Amino acid sequence: MSGTFVGMPAFPEAARDAVRDTTLRGNLRHATHTIRAKRAKAVAEVSDWAALREAGKRIKDHTLLHLDRYLEQLEAAVTAAGGTVHWAVDAEEANRIVARLVRETGESEVVKVKSMATQEIGLNEALEAEGIRAYETDLAELIVQLGEDRPSHILVPAIHRNRGEIRDVFRSEMGKWGRPAPDGLTDTPAELAEAARLHLREKFLRAKVGVSGANFMVAETGTLVVVESEGNGRMCLTLPETLISVVGIEKVVPSWQDLEVFLQTLPRSSTAERMNPYTSTWTGTTDGDGPRVFHLVLLDNGRTDTLADEVGRQALRCIRCSACLNVCPVYERAGGHAYGSVYPGPIGAILSPQLRGTASEIDASLPYASSLCGACYEVCPVAIDIPEVLVHLRERVAQGGPVTREGNRVVLKPARGHGAERAAMRAARWAFRHPGALRTGQRLASRTRRFHPRTLPGPGRAWTGSRDLPPVPAEPFRDWWQRTHGGKDGAR
Repeated sequence: MSGTFVGMPAFPEAARDAVRDTTLRGNLRHATHTIRAKRAKAVAEVSDWAALREAGKRIKDHTLLHLDRYLEQLEAAVTAAGGTVHWAVDAEEANRIVARLVRETGESEVVKVKSMATQEIGLNEALEAEGIRAYETDLAELIVQLGEDRPSHILVPAIHRNRGEIRDVFRSEMGKWGRPAPDGLTDTPAELAEAARLHLREKFLRAKVGVSGANFMVAETGTLVVVESEGNGRMCLTLPETLISVVGIEKVVPSWQDLEVFLQTLPRSSTAERMNPYTSTWTGTTDGDGPRVFHLVLLDNGRTDTLADEVGRQALRCIRCSACLNVCPVYERAGGHAYGSVYPGPIGAILSPQLRGTASEIDASLPYASSLCGACYEVCPVAIDIPEVLVHLRERVAQGGPVTREGNRVVLKPARGHGAERAAMRAARWAFRHPGALRTGQRLASRTRRFHPRTLPGPGRAWTGSRDLPPVPAEPFRDWWQRTHGGKDGAR
């Protein structure tokens, strides 16, 4: 995975800078609270939401368990429908395939549908190196591209920008990429949207090659599905003569009946809509309708390694709804850039370290970018237990151990800077294995409680800088139980 932003520091350092930006925090707070409230209302309308959530979880788990079979079925169906399937083991291979396919058309520019997979592999930069210009057509992605910025949210990549900033970007940068912004452009949403519409329309009508991702792939028919709210995706999917779709292998679902579940849960969890305004599906090629040439690039890029982890593999259930970001207190304050990945927020904190590994400083820090409050798990439409995976990955970072990397079983060394954590865990393990020592320690702590500090010294000072140190009770639970119940089992 090539999505680490160049020069990014570890999460704590990046977040420290982000929380000092009052404009950024204001933008994030307003946007996430608005989306969160709308989502809660949309979900409350569905009486069987819990059943849909469980169904989505089971469909995803079943598919991942039999991923080889469904991918082969998908390939056969796409090929039979007139498409061509390519397999990419990593980002470099995927970029090489797409660049070759574009060059074979003789074109030097492409229009793109919003796609996390192409951001993950750095496709735009790879195409630029080959002399091919990629135009983002999603409104938020357009804002990010024009501003030479980075996405900070899965659903709303420009969530960190306010209307005034967007107006300034359009005024200064649009003309360098195509049709300039209208004179006297203001920051009203209608004018900004119209400026983007006029700018993009010439791109849609001129482009011969479109590049997309997909929200889902239906194995039984070889159908790809893109859901969106603006209509730009449909323009990219239908107008160009050649369509190239880069999709992660985990996006496959067995059947249309399975797809039905996600078409109910995804829009409510992402845009808080009952259904997406635009749901585009295509199966291979059809004479006289849509692109004449279709290529599907199936992307691994660390997904098979993630699948080998019995705890961490549940991250591959993700349908990229971004609900976890909108409820996360850490994301709300730090923003998406601090995560150093195209996948920010809670899902990014468990997905990026698995796709990329934990060798880098920033990836080793991501599992700690959470308060473990559990809000992300509560809103996840496919019931990914993000706190469980975070703790699992923290253990991997601090303790090391066996993992699968590039298909090979290797043993990771513990990351630097976690010696005190390992020592504390070893001490706790020893204490719990020696009840007598644990009992003595508890009694000693209770009897010296008046001498305990209210804040921790040294490295612990940061933790108690924003929270109270829990007071030690006057007596241990064991002693209280013995005193009040005489140690009798079953006493009430």
